[in-house]
Amino acid sequence: MSGFDEGNVTVSGGGGKGGFKKNNGFVEDTSVRDLFKRFINEWKDQDNVFIYKEQLRQHYNLGWHYIEVSIDHLTDFNQELSGRFISSPNELMPSFEDAIKDIIKEMNYNKEQVDEDIQILFKSSANPEPIRYLRAGLISKLVKVQGIVISASRTQPKPSTMVVKCKNCQHTQTLHIRPGIVSSVLPQQCERGSNDAGKPCPNNPYVVLSDQSTFVNQQILKLQESPETIPTGEMPRHIILSLDKSLADKITPGTRIKVLGVLGIFEGGGKRREIAGGTIRTNYLRVLGITSDNAGRDSMHFTPSEEQSFKVFSRRQDLRNIIASSIAPSIYGHEDIKRAISCQLFGGSSKKLPDKMRLRGDINLLLLGDPGTAKSQLLKFVEKVAPISVYTSGKGSSAAGLTASVIREPSTGEYYLEGGAMVVADGGVVCIDEFDKMNVDDRVAIHEAMEQQTISIAKAGITTILNSRTSVLAAANPVYGRYNDAADDNINFQSTILSRFDLIFIVKDPKNEKRDFIISKHVINIHEKSSRSGGSGSVGNNTYDLSNTVVDDSHIGENEVTIQYLKKYIAYARSRISPRLSEDAVTTLKNHYVSVRAKSKEQEMINNGSYGGGGSKNSVETERKKRKNAIPITVRQLEAIIRISESLAKMSLSPIATNEHAKEAIRLFDISTFDAITTNNTVNETLTPERLENIRTAEKYLKDRVPIGSSIRIKDVRFQLSRSGLDHFTILKAVDILVGRDEFEFRNQKRTLFRKQ
Repeated sequence: MSGFDEGNVTVSGGGGKGGFKKNNGFVEDTSVRDLFKRFINEWKDQDNVFIYKEQLRQHYNLGWHYIEVSIDHLTDFNQELSGRFISSPNELMPSFEDAIKDIIKEMNYNKEQVDEDIQILFKSSANPEPIRYLRAGLISKLVKVQGIVISASRTQPKPSTMVVKCKNCQHTQTLHIRPGIVSSVLPQQCERGSNDAGKPCPNNPYVVLSDQSTFVNQQILKLQESPETIPTGEMPRHIILSLDKSLADKITPGTRIKVLGVLGIFEGGGKRREIAGGTIRTNYLRVLGITSDNAGRDSMHFTPSEEQSFKVFSRRQDLRNIIASSIAPSIYGHEDIKRAISCQLFGGSSKKLPDKMRLRGDINLLLLGDPGTAKSQLLKFVEKVAPISVYTSGKGSSAAGLTASVIREPSTGEYYLEGGAMVVADGGVVCIDEFDKMNVDDRVAIHEAMEQQTISIAKAGITTILNSRTSVLAAANPVYGRYNDAADDNINFQSTILSRFDLIFIVKDPKNEKRDFIISKHVINIHEKSSRSGGSGSVGNNTYDLSNTVVDDSHIGENEVTIQYLKKYIAYARSRISPRLSEDAVTTLKNHYVSVRAKSKEQEMINNGSYGGGGSKNSVETERKKRKNAIPITVRQLEAIIRISESLAKMSLSPIATNEHAKEAIRLFDISTFDAITTNNTVNETLTPERLENIRTAEKYLKDRVPIGSSIRIKDVRFQLSRSGLDHFTILKAVDILVGRDEFEFRNQKRTLFRKQ
């Protein structure tokens, strides 16, 4: 955003309005003014209401100094006027504004002076131009673009008319400043030339009289191409937007918008300017209108035949199987994981409570398991099929890159906000691969984004809240690379981050001869089909293509649907359906929650030796079994099951989540998160007093054995403490506690332990 706010001004040629120059052959066209005035006064909608005249009257009485005009209506009224405005908007805008002033004067009984200019905003149904294809031939023409706002400057005053005064002769002059980004300076010579005493005026004699000048609000945004429209391997392009008056302070980073404006140029700063000798100019868009763009969801249009096709498809008995089979069909197995991903793509129902609190409807999913189990491939597929998606890797992602950062503009010293991946993917899915490789502090930064779905910023004087209404699909490997059934430390995540995942799947790669044979056959079959079709073959026998939107049920594939059809079906379901739980489903979920909590309480009493003959000495294996039987659940997990139930209902276009949906949601939750809990104690495991005492013994040993600033190998820790009679779980639990307190830290890929304090 270099150079966009240099604080300079320009003088319009000949003292005309808006920078028009009569020596260029253009003079103020009264016929344009009269035509636009007629359009505002006479245009009626289908109900014979003078929509623009009434809109202008209402806005003016309410103190809203703007009117929104459709270019489509202007084209229907006078095609020549509309065409001229599209090709030369800068020439016609002053005449349009004068026409609005005339109408307001008539409304105010020929009042001579209008208190404040009325801003004319425009909208159009024309297709947007890609930002990367804005070329010199479109300069000074009306263009429409779409994208996502990634940064926003502070709103600052910009003069529209500036009164300047000569320091020597007191001569005053009124300058009309062009709208948009300007970079010219004040007049260098005084028009009068000398004062009454004959003393000549020096160079640069003028000073600005702020109290007599007129200012408007101006804000600068940076608009970037939407992630889903960027060609593979290409860097995202962006363009600077100049907003003024009523448009300022309306858009925050992360918002997807469609912009109608005039393509202009300004003199950029930095090294490019120095290298080119000051001749290089930078494109920007002077905004004349903004509309929100909920890309891939609400803004997607569906034909009647498509809607009928979706309704027929939703009534199929094997709907869930078809959708699950269509999730990464080239990957064998993982049926339940694919069902969970299907639920994530459709999502639950977001709710706003009477106290303005918002409950998220988006589902977060974690895949944890061995290398080579297709976790990354599943993430890549979701990136393609989700209407809005961003793919990133944990190792290459920072907290600021995922959430938001405050950037300092070198040329002005101003700070502005720039959104990260979770802001850019607002309304979609963020796929984070290698989640375990992320820095712990960076993972903590996304806590708020995953649960409250907002990102709070309080840096460099900027205090704001950004939306991050996204689902998170993360993939990670166990602590030691591969999953070890005999170990208790496969998952090394904090419970605070784990509890924010609705579903946690353990993905194992068991060595089974029969299974290995089936997988190898499947993989070879894929390669053979791809070779025969020239590298572009599709996997699967029958797929339903959206290009043939026939309602007949027989045209839908038996096994799967195409990515294009699935993507549109997901967008249709998310935009049309917002399910609520039925009474039966509420009862089922309530009973399940109460029963599991009761089991957890009972197990805690057994482990503490206060229930049914506790207190007997148990072996390590018996203790492990006790921990496996403890299945704690919190309200956060109950809400997760509710969201899954709603997503299953949304999948079938049902407005009600039934008891059957609730039972399937419980099943998915049991085989994923519950299994991970019972296997790895990922959430609040219950420890006996004897176990706690052993952990304290291990902590004391490490503190006595390792001086501050020294290291010890994990292998040596295990060896020494196991000789003292401590089991594997106790040793690693003690290490985790010390690391969690920031007294120790892992180094050398968790092979050594370093004492910090």
